[in-house]
Amino acid sequence: MMPADSAMTSIVQRIARQALVTFKSPPGLGEDAGKSFMENHNKLKSLMTEVRAADLKLVPRRAKDSSPRAPPYHHGVPPVTYMHICETDQFSMGVFLLKTGASIPLHDHPGMHGMLKVLYGKVRISCFDGLERPSGSTQATPPLPPAQMGALRRSVLRSSAEFTEESGPCVLSPDRDNLHQIDAVDGPTAFMDILAPPYDPDDGRDCHYYKVLPEADVTNTEQKEKQVWLVEISQPPSFRCEGEPYPGPEVCL
Repeated sequence: MMPADSAMTSIVQRIARQALVTFKSPPGLGEDAGKSFMENHNKLKSLMTEVRAADLKLVPRRAKDSSPRAPPYHHGVPPVTYMHICETDQFSMGVFLLKTGASIPLHDHPGMHGMLKVLYGKVRISCFDGLERPSGSTQATPPLPPAQMGALRRSVLRSSAEFTEESGPCVLSPDRDNLHQIDAVDGPTAFMDILAPPYDPDDGRDCHYYKVLPEADVTNTEQKEKQVWLVEISQPPSFRCEGEPYPGPEVCL
């Protein structure tokens, strides 16, 4: 195991160690606990800002080798692949690689923090948050079959922005920007991804997928952020993600 303060320690190792420190316990109640978490979170964000594809020994893929294809995929490679770097009870870290035109559908991160840093290419990230319907609200709901009404969520589109390797990380928390969709823009792309804690269906942290109902816009003109209806759906059949080997520096925790 490399010395913690060694100049030879890879930035990937330093990011993993800082993630462990940051998420070893969730931000607790009280000003001091919240301050400590934010200090560590800012250190992690700073490290993530520095990381580049070369640090993970990633070679940017060419657009002509990265065209999405309908199933069955050419040589069995899906539009999205994942390189696992490490995982603990506190966080998971890896790299997602998207082919040209590929998307990770709108999905949530129940009770989780997250940080995403583009390594090459460009992505568009659209972030939503669920909203509670006001008690006794008479607001009309979209016309859906009764069986689907329980899957309906009133939500707000917080942001839609493009990120490149020169951008800072995209950050999500349990109560802010928690649902997002990620689209590759103008070619293949890759990004490092940290989730804390990791997905765990047995602990109530399963991944759910959604679609926006464009015919059911509920925008309040008095608010700057666009409100919409989302409906929970099964994993889209067009979305498939499989693993591939991680070529970068080993992480020891």
